[in-house]
Amino acid sequence: MNNIAFSFSTLLLLSSMSVSAEQAHSGKIQVETLTKQQHSWNGAVLPAYPQGQPEVQIMRFTIPAGQTLPTHKHPYINAGLLLSGELQVETQSGDIIHIKAGDTLVEVVDTWHWGKSVGKEAAQIVVFYAGVKGQPVTLKKQ
Repeated sequence: MNNIAFSFSTLLLLSSMSVSAEQAHSGKIQVETLTKQQHSWNGAVLPAYPQGQPEVQIMRFTIPAGQTLPTHKHPYINAGLLLSGELQVETQSGDIIHIKAGDTLVEVVDTWHWGKSVGKEAAQIVVFYAGVKGQPVTLKKQ
């Protein structure tokens, strides 16, 4: 396993660990896998990791209700956890996914798409990017 795959897997594992106060007192740790995928949400097989110095970025986006993100694509694998609100993501070819708070998303790679906050409250999503140092993780369509 190369360094970027290891780093990304480790971050996803750590982010999926949840321990309640009751579990902490009982001494039992529970680990819940939130997502384990080899495909993006539209069914495309995830690409191989690129060469270069791995760089992991974790970003939190807050998208006000009714707001649409610009059309963009990601050259690297990324996955997100929607913390609040509802989000609809659509590709240029018409694939659509609707997610709600608590849902995970393995994003499409090298595919033009956009998202829209469709709930009554802002959509807040934390996204983990497995990229390459010095390279952008998002490209906006001109």
